[in-house]
Amino acid sequence: MTSQTILITGGAGFIGSHLAKRLIEEGHEVIIIDNFNPYYDPSLKEARISHLLKDLPYTLYRIDLEDFEAVQKVFETHAIDLIAHQAAQAGVRYSIENPLVYGQSNLIGTLNLLELAKQYHIKGFILASSSSVYGDATSFPIKETDETDKPISLYAATKKSCELLAYSYHHLFELPVTCLRYFTVYGPWGRPDMAIFSFTKSAFEGTPIDVYGQGDMARDFTFIDDLVDGIVKALEKQLPWAVLNLGRGQAQPLMDFITSIETHSGKSLQKNFLDMQPGDVQKTWADITQAKTLLSFEPKTSIDEGVQSFVTWYKNFYDV
Repeated sequence: MTSQTILITGGAGFIGSHLAKRLIEEGHEVIIIDNFNPYYDPSLKEARISHLLKDLPYTLYRIDLEDFEAVQKVFETHAIDLIAHQAAQAGVRYSIENPLVYGQSNLIGTLNLLELAKQYHIKGFILASSSSVYGDATSFPIKETDETDKPISLYAATKKSCELLAYSYHHLFELPVTCLRYFTVYGPWGRPDMAIFSFTKSAFEGTPIDVYGQGDMARDFTFIDDLVDGIVKALEKQLPWAVLNLGRGQAQPLMDFITSIETHSGKSLQKNFLDMQPGDVQKTWADITQAKTLLSFEPKTSIDEGVQSFVTWYKNFYDV
């Protein structure tokens, strides 16, 4: 892909910061919008910016996507070619307790961005969606054509709503949009509310972990480098309209994932086995045939390699 000016929303987030690093290193001009909200410790977001993007050129705006005028000024200042919309209020469980935050951040923020993409004739819009839109699926692997009309969390409902808004802008204004449904992304610099982070933290602190679903859960764990590769390929392709799964394409038992954390941390974890929590699903497993066909997407990182990479990062970053 020739050099482009690319706007990354949520660029101080886990996925956004890794994506920014990759695109800057490939020679693109990167503009970052992030509000550094306190859903989790903002110092980790600051550290991603100062460490991952150290000595790299980029422009950072500390603004809210819900502030239309502030975001519009970014579009007025920069001739943006492509948008990688990664920003969102994350967290399935948090959405049950704080639904209004999700309406503002995910719905209003996305609508503002789509409207500006239309006004400024953006050549490609990548929307970060989620496997949560499938609800508690019963047929595997999950295909993009499977039902998404029964979200079991408010987070999932906002993600599906964003896809619908994006399709309307594509249909009415010919805005090229690719919706990418991410499946359980993990890796270095990940969010503290994610399982691998909390389990690794507990391993080194010697505290017990809560294992929901009595441990009988499975996830399609996707390593961050593989995911970023898929996003970059989607930016390159600039498909007119697509909805694609991005996962590893395997369902890994949660207990195997925990065992790998124990192996690479050298610690045994005390486990509290609990029932499923509201909003959680039993299993995820992506059919990635379409992403392979349309994007030449090919995840390469094994669970063991990915967990080892995260544990090594955690030990170095927190000096344990």
